[in-house]
Amino acid sequence: MEPIVSIIMGSTSDLPVMEKAAAFLNDMKIPFEMNALSAHRTPSEVESFARNAASRGIKVIIAAAGMAAALPGVIAANTTLPVIGVPVKGSVLDGMDALYSIIQMPPGIPVATVAINGALNAAILATQMLALSDADIASSLATYKEGLKNKIVKANEELKGVTYEFKTN
Repeated sequence: MEPIVSIIMGSTSDLPVMEKAAAFLNDMKIPFEMNALSAHRTPSEVESFARNAASRGIKVIIAAAGMAAALPGVIAANTTLPVIGVPVKGSVLDGMDALYSIIQMPPGIPVATVAINGALNAAILATQMLALSDADIASSLATYKEGLKNKIVKANEELKGVTYEFKTN
Protein backbone atom coordinates (compact mmCIF):
# COMPACT_ATOMS: atom_id res chain seq x y z
CA MET A 1 0.00 0.00 0.00
CA GLU A 2 1.60 3.22 -1.18
CA PRO A 3 0.79 6.59 0.42
CA ILE A 4 -1.38 9.09 -1.44
CA VAL A 5 -1.22 11.85 1.19
CA SER A 6 1.96 13.18 2.70
CA ILE A 7 1.99 14.89 6.08
CA ILE A 8 5.12 16.99 6.44
CA MET A 9 6.07 18.93 9.53
CA GLY A 10 8.94 21.28 10.16
CA SER A 11 9.87 19.45 13.33
CA THR A 12 8.63 16.54 15.43
CA SER A 13 7.53 19.15 17.98
CA ASP A 14 4.59 19.66 15.56
CA LEU A 15 3.49 16.03 15.97
CA PRO A 16 0.93 16.68 18.75
CA VAL A 17 -0.90 19.00 16.34
CA MET A 18 -0.50 16.80 13.26
CA GLU A 19 -1.68 13.62 14.99
CA LYS A 20 -5.25 14.79 14.39
CA ALA A 21 -4.66 14.74 10.63
CA ALA A 22 -3.02 11.33 10.84
CA ALA A 23 -5.85 9.90 12.92
CA PHE A 24 -8.49 11.18 10.50
CA LEU A 25 -6.71 9.81 7.42
CA ASN A 26 -6.26 6.52 9.25
CA ASP A 27 -9.98 6.39 10.12
CA MET A 28 -10.81 7.09 6.46
CA LYS A 29 -8.43 4.26 5.43
CA ILE A 30 -6.38 6.66 3.30
CA PRO A 31 -2.73 5.60 3.02
CA PHE A 32 -0.40 8.37 4.17
CA GLU A 33 3.16 9.05 5.18
CA MET A 34 4.62 11.39 7.80
CA ASN A 35 8.00 13.09 7.66
CA ALA A 36 9.84 15.92 9.37
CA LEU A 37 11.56 18.25 6.91
CA SER A 38 12.66 21.82 7.51
CA ALA A 39 12.62 24.51 4.83
CA HIS A 40 15.47 26.23 6.67
CA ARG A 41 17.50 23.33 8.05
CA THR A 42 17.10 20.79 5.22
CA PRO A 43 16.20 22.90 2.15
CA SER A 44 17.60 20.54 -0.49
CA GLU A 45 15.68 17.60 1.04
CA VAL A 46 12.45 19.64 1.00
CA GLU A 47 12.93 20.54 -2.66
CA SER A 48 13.72 16.92 -3.57
CA PHE A 49 10.69 15.68 -1.64
CA ALA A 50 8.37 18.16 -3.37
CA ARG A 51 9.75 17.51 -6.85
CA ASN A 52 9.41 13.73 -6.48
CA ALA A 53 6.12 13.52 -4.56
CA ALA A 54 3.81 13.18 -7.58
CA SER A 55 5.97 10.50 -9.20
CA ARG A 56 5.77 8.52 -5.94
CA GLY A 57 1.95 8.56 -6.10
CA ILE A 58 1.31 11.37 -3.60
CA LYS A 59 -1.85 13.31 -4.52
CA VAL A 60 -2.11 15.87 -1.69
CA ILE A 61 0.47 17.31 0.69
CA ILE A 62 -0.36 18.62 4.15
CA ALA A 63 2.51 20.76 5.42
CA ALA A 64 2.70 22.13 8.94
CA ALA A 65 5.07 24.77 10.19
CA GLY A 66 5.39 27.35 12.89
CA MET A 67 7.08 30.71 13.22
CA ALA A 68 8.42 31.80 9.77
CA ALA A 69 6.46 28.82 8.32
CA ALA A 70 8.24 28.65 4.97
CA LEU A 71 7.76 24.89 4.56
CA PRO A 72 4.33 24.85 2.84
CA GLY A 73 5.37 27.58 0.42
CA VAL A 74 8.68 25.97 -0.49
CA ILE A 75 6.87 22.70 -1.13
CA ALA A 76 4.22 24.44 -3.24
CA ALA A 77 6.94 26.17 -5.26
CA ASN A 78 8.40 22.79 -6.21
CA THR A 79 5.30 20.73 -7.08
CA THR A 80 2.03 20.96 -8.98
CA LEU A 81 0.25 18.94 -6.28
CA PRO A 82 -2.20 20.70 -3.97
CA VAL A 83 -0.56 21.79 -0.73
CA ILE A 84 -2.54 22.44 2.44
CA GLY A 85 -0.73 24.53 5.03
CA VAL A 86 -1.25 24.12 8.76
CA PRO A 87 0.09 27.06 10.75
CA VAL A 88 1.34 25.80 14.10
CA LYS A 89 0.98 27.86 17.24
CA GLY A 90 4.39 29.05 18.39
CA SER A 91 5.57 30.43 21.65
CA VAL A 92 5.84 34.13 20.80
CA LEU A 93 3.01 35.22 18.51
CA ASP A 94 0.54 32.38 19.16
CA GLY A 95 0.71 31.14 15.57
CA MET A 96 -0.22 34.42 13.93
CA ASP A 97 3.29 34.65 12.46
CA ALA A 98 2.91 31.19 10.89
CA LEU A 99 -0.61 31.97 9.66
CA TYR A 100 0.49 35.15 7.89
CA SER A 101 3.56 33.43 6.44
CA ILE A 102 1.49 30.64 4.93
CA ILE A 103 -1.45 32.63 3.57
CA GLN A 104 0.64 35.38 1.98
CA MET A 105 1.86 33.34 -0.97
CA PRO A 106 2.71 35.10 -4.25
CA PRO A 107 0.49 34.65 -7.32
CA GLY A 108 1.05 31.28 -8.95
CA ILE A 109 2.16 29.49 -5.77
CA PRO A 110 -1.08 28.86 -3.83
CA VAL A 111 -1.21 27.10 -0.48
CA ALA A 112 -4.65 26.26 0.88
CA THR A 113 -4.46 27.29 4.53
CA VAL A 114 -6.48 26.11 7.51
CA ALA A 115 -6.74 27.59 10.99
CA ILE A 116 -3.87 27.70 13.44
CA ASN A 117 -3.36 24.10 14.64
CA GLY A 118 -6.16 23.09 12.22
CA ALA A 119 -4.68 19.72 11.26
CA LEU A 120 -8.04 17.93 11.37
CA ASN A 121 -9.54 20.33 8.83
CA ALA A 122 -6.45 19.93 6.66
CA ALA A 123 -7.03 16.17 6.59
CA ILE A 124 -10.73 16.64 5.84
CA LEU A 125 -9.88 19.03 2.99
CA ALA A 126 -7.34 16.55 1.60
CA THR A 127 -10.02 13.85 1.81
CA GLN A 128 -12.48 16.06 -0.06
CA MET A 129 -9.91 16.55 -2.82
CA LEU A 130 -9.31 12.81 -3.07
CA ALA A 131 -13.06 12.11 -3.03
CA LEU A 132 -13.42 13.91 -6.36
CA SER A 133 -11.90 10.90 -8.13
CA ASP A 134 -12.41 8.03 -5.66
CA ALA A 135 -15.94 6.77 -4.98
CA ASP A 136 -14.90 4.79 -1.86
CA ILE A 137 -13.33 7.86 -0.26
CA ALA A 138 -16.39 9.92 -1.26
CA SER A 139 -18.65 7.39 0.45
CA SER A 140 -16.54 7.38 3.63
CA LEU A 141 -16.53 11.17 3.66
CA ALA A 142 -20.32 11.30 3.24
CA THR A 143 -20.70 8.91 6.18
CA TYR A 144 -18.38 11.09 8.29
CA LYS A 145 -20.34 14.26 7.43
CA GLU A 146 -23.64 12.51 8.23
CA GLY A 147 -22.15 11.53 11.60
CA LEU A 148 -21.37 15.19 12.31
CA LYS A 149 -24.97 16.10 11.59
CA ASN A 150 -26.28 13.30 13.78
CA LYS A 151 -24.10 14.45 16.70
CA ILE A 152 -25.68 17.90 16.58
CA VAL A 153 -29.22 16.54 16.24
CA LYS A 154 -28.59 14.30 19.29
CA ALA A 155 -27.04 17.17 21.26
CA ASN A 156 -30.03 19.36 20.49
CA GLU A 157 -32.41 16.66 21.71
CA GLU A 158 -30.37 16.31 24.91
CA LEU A 159 -30.60 20.07 25.50
CA LYS A 160 -34.38 19.74 25.68
CA GLY A 161 -33.89 17.84 28.93
CA VAL A 162 -31.87 20.65 30.50
CA THR A 163 -34.15 22.67 32.70
CA TYR A 164 -33.99 26.22 34.06
CA GLU A 165 -36.70 28.18 35.72
CA PHE A 166 -37.13 30.54 32.77
CA LYS A 167 -36.17 28.20 29.91
CA THR A 168 -39.20 27.75 27.65
CA ASN A 169 -38.24 24.87 25.37
